[in-house]
Amino acid sequence: MKSLSFTQIVAVGSFAMLAAAGAKAENYEGVQPLVSAKSRVEVSAEAVRTASAPDQNVVRGSRGAETMAVSTDRARVVAEAVRTAAAPDQNVSASSRVNSQVISTMQNPVDARAAAANAKSSRM
Repeated sequence: MKSLSFTQIVAVGSFAMLAAAGAKAENYEGVQPLVSAKSRVEVSAEAVRTASAPDQNVVRGSRGAETMAVSTDRARVVAEAVRTAAAPDQNVSASSRVNSQVISTMQNPVDARAAAANAKSSRM
């Protein structure tokens, strides 16, 4: 009978270990099962549409101003801004002076002009 060399014994032992490990191997199914509402063809078609969309790699805002829903008339917003900017005590608060209470006694110039225009039109 022929004697086995050390390398042959190591090779046979490693094959035996591989065979034992292979018998215990399991298929990995992932953490959650794959569930899809779309078929592979639908997903592929969507990917093609998305990839060929214009301006897909453009940063938001680089195409100019974005549209927004308008809830108030522009003239009303402008009039409110003008009236607020012309307010005589717009930067005064109760904490502006020690132990004081702010009471506005000055008429807003915008209101004064509007009253003058109404008075003028009612005389005519």
